[in-house]
Amino acid sequence: MPYISLNPATNKTIKTYTSWDSGRLATALEEADNAQKAWRVKTFAERAEGMHRAAMLLHERINEYASLMAEEMGKPVREGRAEVEKCALACDYYAVHAEHFMQTELVQTDASKSYVCYDPIGILLGIMPWNFPFFQVIRFAAPALMAGNGCVLKHASNVPQCALALEQLFRDAELPPHLFTTLMIEAADVAEAIASHHIHAVTLTGSEAAGREVAGHAGQHLKKCVLELGGSDAFVILRDADLELAATFAVKSRFQNCGQSCIAAKRIIPVTEIADEFISLFIRKVADLKMGDPKSEATQLGPMARLNLRENLHRQVTDSIAQGAQPLLGCELGQGQGAFYPPSVLDRVTAKIRAYHEELFGPVAAIIRAANEAEAIHIANDTRFGLGSSIWTRDIENAEKLARQIQSGCCFINGMVRSDPRLPFGGTKASGFGRELSYHGIREFVNIKTVWVR
Repeated sequence: MPYISLNPATNKTIKTYTSWDSGRLATALEEADNAQKAWRVKTFAERAEGMHRAAMLLHERINEYASLMAEEMGKPVREGRAEVEKCALACDYYAVHAEHFMQTELVQTDASKSYVCYDPIGILLGIMPWNFPFFQVIRFAAPALMAGNGCVLKHASNVPQCALALEQLFRDAELPPHLFTTLMIEAADVAEAIASHHIHAVTLTGSEAAGREVAGHAGQHLKKCVLELGGSDAFVILRDADLELAATFAVKSRFQNCGQSCIAAKRIIPVTEIADEFISLFIRKVADLKMGDPKSEATQLGPMARLNLRENLHRQVTDSIAQGAQPLLGCELGQGQGAFYPPSVLDRVTAKIRAYHEELFGPVAAIIRAANEAEAIHIANDTRFGLGSSIWTRDIENAEKLARQIQSGCCFINGMVRSDPRLPFGGTKASGFGRELSYHGIREFVNIKTVWVR
């Protein structure tokens, strides 16, 4: 089957690409393995030169890449530019800090000398989603390459142009040929890639179902994997919160990237005392969002990435309304072409309703009212997911105590959940395991080796 690049704003095909056969895949993996064997002996300074060049090219091509994302998956261009800037930040960050993160650690034992060193592991297979088609890739590739590994990318089938642009980026940054390679393979061929002796580890960002399948293949072949899966982040608003601030960031967190983000605020949990006031502010701000052509500078909300995703989301919404949720805004399919879905809000969501339990991967906010602070924390944890969370309050000391009670990979207090190269990123429960970014991320895919000398 071919790869099809489809514009979700118009439903028109842009380009098609032929998928590789097994022979082409085997050749690409062997070429990547050979390139990595030479790359692993390079100094950190030599690797950093290429990574800094990649950051420079990202800055130079920011408008080109933002336009490509708008065209291929519907991201508004101003959000696309922010994504490219974040990619450049990550490349520069690891170019500067990788050597420190990987430095040998002396350990006092009964030996004459003993230490822990961090060696490259080999070729890393990255299986990446379409929602942040540049940053998701850079997030695993920058630390992996700086650690001395090689990378092969199986990108989402609806963003082949983004995938090939990333390969060209690293080639133009003068990294060795084949060290970063885009694999134009089908999902059915992923198991074959994982099984290859050229692949040494796997990282996946995607759905819970995909994570289970990839982890199964990796486990069968005794290869380490890191999984960043779905999320249904709690956005807890306590009675002493700055409601104007909380409402502003609730809109941004829920509706950026058309709501198609694992760390979006998918469950908004105000306590009863301030619920009505908060919801009034929130609805007014949501109603002001400008939906339209993702290539327009004025657009804040583009189309969803595919029509079938919109259909699935609307089915979740209509089922939730039938089960008792109250639609406050949107929640109806519009007319016209493209995969557009209006910014929508469901109120009075309870544990009997579908939107309470499932990830809504689109521009729909689920409001779950809590009787008090204790119930808000219970609701925050009453999910199989555990990626991010946030708490909004003026009582910082109390918020820090509550943050330790929430079962998630991160908790932001009076701030929107986001990834930052300086901080580890990942989840717990059905949101996956392992960490990306920070020094934790670069050490996920190395051989942590003990050396003991008498």
